[in-house]
Amino acid sequence: MIRVDNLSFTYPGAPSPTVKGLSFEVSEGEIFGFLGPSGAGKSTTQNILIGLLDRWQGEIEVMGRSLRDWRRDYYRHIGVSFELPNHYLKLTARENLEYFRALYDGDTDAPEKVMALVGLSEHLDKPVSAYSKGMKNRLTLARSLLNRPSLWFLDEPTSGLDPVNAVHVRDLVKARQAQGVTTIITTHDMLIADALCDRVGFIVDGELVEVGAPDDLKRRYGRREVEISWGGDHAPRRERFPLDGLSEQPEFLRILREETVTSLHSQETTLEDVFVQVTGRSLR
Repeated sequence: MIRVDNLSFTYPGAPSPTVKGLSFEVSEGEIFGFLGPSGAGKSTTQNILIGLLDRWQGEIEVMGRSLRDWRRDYYRHIGVSFELPNHYLKLTARENLEYFRALYDGDTDAPEKVMALVGLSEHLDKPVSAYSKGMKNRLTLARSLLNRPSLWFLDEPTSGLDPVNAVHVRDLVKARQAQGVTTIITTHDMLIADALCDRVGFIVDGELVEVGAPDDLKRRYGRREVEISWGGDHAPRRERFPLDGLSEQPEFLRILREETVTSLHSQETTLEDVFVQVTGRSLR
């Protein structure tokens, strides 16, 4: 679906490039995540891919065609949900969606349909000025689906959402994937990336430093250990043992046989732990 080779970009007047030699591919139907701290170059890369920035260097191919060769017909195929809501606040949600729907020259879905997808059906005729931040973000998500995109760009898709609606958004992304939609997620939220993405790319200082499936990265950089606790509240004890050869570890076996075990946990690493280990940088 997307092939990028040696992509670089420098903002006018900037002393150095914001994006430096990025190369990657995204398969059709894949959910791919760009992960990194604020200012790493994630949104710049997305803005290049959606056509908001030009004068970039390198090669980009989208849907079998050079990005430089696409014209306005490109926007029949892609949908974009930005991190910051940008709506006409004096209009209702229905009026906002009807306006943006009219900009497309192809088939589109009705406001009622896309609002139902994000759980806002009962607020369709309410002025957007009366919406909460989370509702505005979900309206942005609904708007990005009007043209039934086959390539969907999501910038911090769960920002400002409560846990229930964040789960709803994750379910929506997975449902779209089942319909063949390719999704690019830009985020610094490792939990959403771990829950959704087939593969992720770590971006730091404009460079792509690691790409892989979340589970593969956690296995590769994680600790193969198990932690066992015993002794109860009065004399609590805790010790870690390597997973490799665990069945032949005398002390571990002794604890299982002779002590009152209170917990047993494998020491699984998180995607954020992997990011810090790979880059030496925090996501904050």
